[in-house]
Amino acid sequence: MVDDERERGRERWDDGLIARRAADKAADRSVEEAAAETPDEDFSPPALGGSYGGPLRARLDALHELVGLSRTRVESEALAEAGRVLDEAAARQRLSSRHTVIALAGATGSGKSTLFNALAGVPVSETGLRRPTTSAPIALSWSEGAAGLLDRLAVPSRLRRRPLAGGAGDTELQGLVLVDLPDHDSAVTAHRDQVDRVLGLVDAVIWVVDPEKYADAALHERYLRPLAGHAEVTFVVLNQIDRLGTEAADLVLDDLRRLLDEDGVALGEHGEPGATVLALSALTGEGVPELRELVARFVQERTAPERRLAADVDSAAARLRQAYVADGRPGLDERARDAFTDRLAVAVGAQAAGEAAERVWRRGAIRACGTPWLRLYRWYERMRAHGSTDPHLAAPAEDELTARQRVEQAVRIVADDASRGLPAPWAQAVREAAARGAEGLPEALDELTVSLGDPAARPPRPAWWPAAVLAQAAMTLLQIFGALWLVAQIVGVVQPGLLPPVLVMLGGIIGGPLVEWACESAVKGPARRYGQEAERRLREAAAACGRARVLDPVAAELMRYREVREQYATVVGSRPSAAAARVVGGRRSGTGRLGATRAGARGR
Repeated sequence: MVDDERERGRERWDDGLIARRAADKAADRSVEEAAAETPDEDFSPPALGGSYGGPLRARLDALHELVGLSRTRVESEALAEAGRVLDEAAARQRLSSRHTVIALAGATGSGKSTLFNALAGVPVSETGLRRPTTSAPIALSWSEGAAGLLDRLAVPSRLRRRPLAGGAGDTELQGLVLVDLPDHDSAVTAHRDQVDRVLGLVDAVIWVVDPEKYADAALHERYLRPLAGHAEVTFVVLNQIDRLGTEAADLVLDDLRRLLDEDGVALGEHGEPGATVLALSALTGEGVPELRELVARFVQERTAPERRLAADVDSAAARLRQAYVADGRPGLDERARDAFTDRLAVAVGAQAAGEAAERVWRRGAIRACGTPWLRLYRWYERMRAHGSTDPHLAAPAEDELTARQRVEQAVRIVADDASRGLPAPWAQAVREAAARGAEGLPEALDELTVSLGDPAARPPRPAWWPAAVLAQAAMTLLQIFGALWLVAQIVGVVQPGLLPPVLVMLGGIIGGPLVEWACESAVKGPARRYGQEAERRLREAAAACGRARVLDPVAAELMRYREVREQYATVVGSRPSAAAARVVGGRRSGTGRLGATRAGARGR
């Protein structure tokens, strides 16, 4: 009986027309070449995504830029999925946009091949009790021009079919390419590999489940859950409902919806975009017309390739999220920059240099304008305290090491501030940029300090210092003159008169300290300004050196991260769902799907 059915099937189906007729084969090639010379009206191959809609094309371009900007920062494994999506987008773009490739996938014994034959209207795929029945993908195309798509799927020519009866005349299915896959749970590893490969290339998939294996963990964990983002191009069909009663079928269908919801698969109900779920019996034909109608609408919309690719972009973006999304708002604010400058200023001793310059200026004023007796006393105190006349003591050896450690600490702190909250690849890039700048920073600061010179070495003198020196010299001469006059009176060389020489000596003795005090008071303001200017010049020079070696490279890395973050935002961008906006026959297709879903349940 089975042999009779196969013979009748061969009468209704031409199983090798293209392979047996060389003339027709050549004619088909000429038709394909002519079609290649005349591109589809929705097809524009020159640029990436040229045949896709505006939002999708922008997302593909952004993903392309994202991969290019991230090659030296993000691990290649993380970018592999994005690169695969771009390659598949370019490959799909070069092929027919008038065809929609839908795969029929299912487990062993789910009735997948029976449903394939029911949709075709003739026995195409072999069915039977032997497992696995389907060992290689079988393709059924309702129209010409799908050869490139089938070549991409690596479907052999001997397994490519064209309907003659019940298919070619069905204009609603024009553009459909239906592929019957091997069982995804087959014991043969090569069969599972074929399923995984083809599922990554088709535009949509119809999952066929049966009442016994609809909750199979292999199906949900390996396929439905990872592909939850592809709900808009997914059909889930509960087959073999003829084996169940009406109430049992309703319970199984509801439980299937629950499992899909737990997998994260959005259901196309209440006008929302999502997966189509319905129940049927491929053996009795119950529910098959509803599925054909839904598939026909899906194919005629011609948006499946874009929606599948958009879902692939979503999946790639989700995998890349941890490499591009930061916590908070990372970067360097003015406070962090100022703190880095302050630490470098401390490391080079800018404040200490300014204070030293101020002290030297004031000391110079006291030396130049002070009384000789006070200067002699201070020289004696320095000799007794230090054993040397050099006021500049050599810095201890450990001071240089401390300065280097302060520079390194300043770089570490600014690198931590800049990388805080960044994703790991970019945080590492920021720290590496700061570390490269810190390698020669201490030496550069040392050279900078030497080139600027010691501001305390030769401080400038104000114009009034010579007058003050002359005044102090005059006070000293008065003291000497008064003392000589007094000695001369004692010796008897001059006429005695105690008051005049004493007054002269008192004038010199009192006037000297007054001149010194006045000079010291007058020098406070200029000395403070000189010290501040010395500190400012050293601080600005250290800040410029730190900015060129550390802050600018860090800022460049942060700028690069902001660029890729903007590209990533474009890739992720809220894409408008085509399913939500589709209107078929004056109503939303999502509503039609829901009606078919529940009609299938009620029809039982």
